[in-house]
Amino acid sequence: MVTTPSARPHDEDYLRLDLQLCFSLHAASRAFNGVYRTLLKDLGLTYPQYLVMLTLWEHGELPVKSIGEKLRLDSGTLSPLLKRLESAGFVERRRSRADERSVTIRLTEQGTALRERALAVPHHIARAVNLPPEDFHALRTLLATLTEGLDTAAATHPSSDH
Repeated sequence: MVTTPSARPHDEDYLRLDLQLCFSLHAASRAFNGVYRTLLKDLGLTYPQYLVMLTLWEHGELPVKSIGEKLRLDSGTLSPLLKRLESAGFVERRRSRADERSVTIRLTEQGTALRERALAVPHHIARAVNLPPEDFHALRTLLATLTEGLDTAAATHPSSDH
């Protein structure tokens, strides 16, 4: 949106909640979580567990570190998730023979079979989002660009906790 000097918001308007991109993303994320919670309940998964399963269905056996990198999750968040997935019988954790400090995660037969049931989830989400396919893809591209820009900004301008 191009603003002209007369249409430019006053400085105090920049602090309005409805003008915050971060809040719009937060609200959309919470709305997504509500839809996913309902859809994933029948699969016995939470949304973060679903993301782990998507990663394993796509890439196969992976070190925990790689899963964390792909999902942007630290080990403190990821480890309990993986333990719950293991308790549910969807994954197995194994120590690497090459490096005892490294743990790999692989799907069990039950975890592999769950993929078939999960195939309906993206279709339900696409209907819930209610965007034409080209807008859906454009939004995903914009969000990837946004994420890249924010990552660059965070790396360029580290926080100054004094």
